[in-house]
Amino acid sequence: MSDVKLFTYADLEEHKSRNSLWLTIHKKVYDVTAFLDEHPGGDEVLLEEAGRDGTEAFEDVGHSDEARDMLLKMYLGNLNPAEAAKNTTTANGKAQSGTPAPSAARFLMPIMVILAWWVYRQYFA
Repeated sequence: MSDVKLFTYADLEEHKSRNSLWLTIHKKVYDVTAFLDEHPGGDEVLLEEAGRDGTEAFEDVGHSDEARDMLLKMYLGNLNPAEAAKNTTTANGKAQSGTPAPSAARFLMPIMVILAWWVYRQYFA
């Protein structure tokens, strides 16, 4: 039997403040409270991801190996596999389960609309 502690999104929701800030990256749960003032990107970056899955934000920045090693000191346990399978979305549209929000679709949709409009004008107007 493993000694790794398992957490749920409800557990993470309880730790979304400056006084206690947890998040999950790659299905591992970290307490980043002590790192708030030291984070090179500012504390607001961590506060925005507080209490949920910060994998996409973490990977989008392209953190160094040193930054990844720092996570080892903040490790609390793993996200419960049943929770990791959930695909819940927050109010701002970010996926919590590690599934990336459809950012490419949001970028391509306006281009596709403009292209469709242009094709319509060229062939049907």
